[in-house]
Amino acid sequence: MVRDSQSKSTKVVGVLALQGAFSSHTRVLDSIGVSTQEVRTPQNLASIDALVMPGGESTTMSQLLESSELFEPIKKLIHEGLPVFGTCAGMILLANKIIDGRDDQVSFGAIEIEVQRNAYGRQIDSFEADISVEVFESPFHAVFIRAPRIVKADKAVEILAKFGDDIVLAQQKNVLVASFHPELSPDRRIHEMFVKEI
Repeated sequence: MVRDSQSKSTKVVGVLALQGAFSSHTRVLDSIGVSTQEVRTPQNLASIDALVMPGGESTTMSQLLESSELFEPIKKLIHEGLPVFGTCAGMILLANKIIDGRDDQVSFGAIEIEVQRNAYGRQIDSFEADISVEVFESPFHAVFIRAPRIVKADKAVEILAKFGDDIVLAQQKNVLVASFHPELSPDRRIHEMFVKEI
């Protein structure tokens, strides 16, 4: 599907553009020859074949998803099989359970994981690390910023990478999630892996 960086793919990947690091994902997808659509309204969903949910502030994103009337249409599309990739806050929003979320925080319940927000500390505690990804021949350099962690995963969830004992990259059917920010790495392999699933 991805031909080369000069020609665009016929598939369109939507990037949720309500808050957070959406422009970085758009740049990565553009660099691998994938057409993108920023998603801000329900109307933007009509033209997409997949969706990226970026990092940001998960409670703010949760509120904006509801105020923009995007939450229910996105939930319906995910449960109908739309490929979706959530990074950091995006992973939190896709989780089945948020351990330390606010009472009014919504999630899509799209992947059977329990997530702890800000598991590694505050912004000052952000770090980078090389992680081994099951399907890659060499390590991936991961950037963790106020990162969540998966504290529990159902047996239906495929664990693709860990940092120490913590699951940091996982997939269940059409849903891929990462604790870290692959869009901030020069390594494009995780985005390429997601695009191949479309």
